[in-house]
Amino acid sequence: MADDGPRYGQEGGPQFPITTTLEFPDWKIDRSIGMVFGVVVRSMGALKGFTAGFKAMAGGEVKQYTRLVEDSRRHAMDRMIENAQLVGANAIVSMRFDSSEVGQGLTEIVAYGTAVIVTAKS
Repeated sequence: MADDGPRYGQEGGPQFPITTTLEFPDWKIDRSIGMVFGVVVRSMGALKGFTAGFKAMAGGEVKQYTRLVEDSRRHAMDRMIENAQLVGANAIVSMRFDSSEVGQGLTEIVAYGTAVIVTAKS
């Protein structure tokens, strides 16, 4: 599958129920399958990183980094959703993000949560 860009949350993209809470208000959790995650490691690139470094020294938002992090989070969510679907889940609860530097100029973004099977409350 080509990785052309994040799909989650895009108009016409997949809609997969995800919440940061332990449950959904209108659905009951029939079964908890287990933890799922999606990982993305990104580099800003030398030239963009160099110019962004100058902007960071001046203060304020560094828009190149902001766009990169937002895009990376969406990609990590896409991968988490794919992994949840592989184990038969139809939703994710307790979703979180984590990030860390994993090398010079490399950032790891992880989206993780608990894969569950939900049905509408009667």
